Amino acid sequence: MNKCEPLADELEAIGKKIVDAAYTVHKRIGPGLLEKVYEICFCHELQKRGLSFKRQLNIPIVYDNLRFDEGLRLDVLVEDKVICELKALENVNPVWEAQVLSHLNLTNNRLGYLINFKVTLMKYGIRRFVL
Repeated sequence: MNKCEPLADELEAIGKKIVDAAYTVHKRIGPGLLEKVYEICFCHELQKRGLSFKRQLNIPIVYDNLRFDEGLRLDVLVEDKVICELKALENVNPVWEAQVLSHLNLTNNRLGYLINFKVTLMKYGIRRFVL
């Protein structure tokens, strides 16, 4: 896989459904709830769009030829290909972006989203990452 290549059409289609699901959740319940509520509703919307997902997935860390299973936790992995980190906080932390990029690298995936539901308009709450 060449990281300079455009994303496959399949990944782009999954990404569009992810963004649509996030917009739908935000439109229906708005900002101000707990992250867990958004995660449940977001995953329900993914399922309605025919997408498979895994929630709260542990990402193992391999260091010095040792595997540590208690390394990191990923909020939602869609179709085993797209990482979604969900937030519901007013102040954006740059560490979240580094978190998504680290998760992409550790899982050998190319597409990820940082989705913050605590925004007035969802377009300000979605950040897309491509490796």
